[in-house]
Amino acid sequence: MLINHDTRCALDMVVDLVNTAPEGAETDGLTDVDGLRGFVDRHAISDTGTLGERDLTAVRTVRSRFAEVFAAAEDAGDTQRAAELLNAMIAEAGTTPRLTDHDGYDWHVHYFAPGASVSDHLAADGGMALAFLVVAGERERLRRCEAPDCRHAFVDLSRNRSRRYCDSRTCGNRLHVAAYRARRREAATG
Repeated sequence: MLINHDTRCALDMVVDLVNTAPEGAETDGLTDVDGLRGFVDRHAISDTGTLGERDLTAVRTVRSRFAEVFAAAEDAGDTQRAAELLNAMIAEAGTTPRLTDHDGYDWHVHYFAPGASVSDHLAADGGMALAFLVVAGERERLRRCEAPDCRHAFVDLSRNRSRRYCDSRTCGNRLHVAAYRARRREAATG
């Protein structure tokens, strides 16, 4: 599957945003405006202006809606629900595709209107990136980590769609080591 740089960046942003939600013992990654500013800076989101409490609340709502898209994508037969969620987000964000070459980047497409709020920016760019996956018949690439104590969102961009963990160096490795140790214990007692 060919994914251009901008779509990849938008997918990474969506995954990171969804993963800021508190899961289990984890804390919310967007507790205040400073956390939102850190997120915006980490993803080099342009033209956001001054961020405030209203932006934080709106971005948390977008985060919840993206999490719903991941939940619909995990349900094998619910492409329709994922499409409905994405259509609503994209429309509400006032998606306005336009070519731009700002800040030293070559020509690319922005899907948000100039001066859009940060939440509309995230909904438009992230929503379109997820929509491209649905259109390509790749909805099943939207996944949650299979590690029982994790469940972070990720986009499986492996060639054979076989990725199971959000990070093979942490979750995947931890489970493989645990399975190895269990086999060793069983062999020692058996």
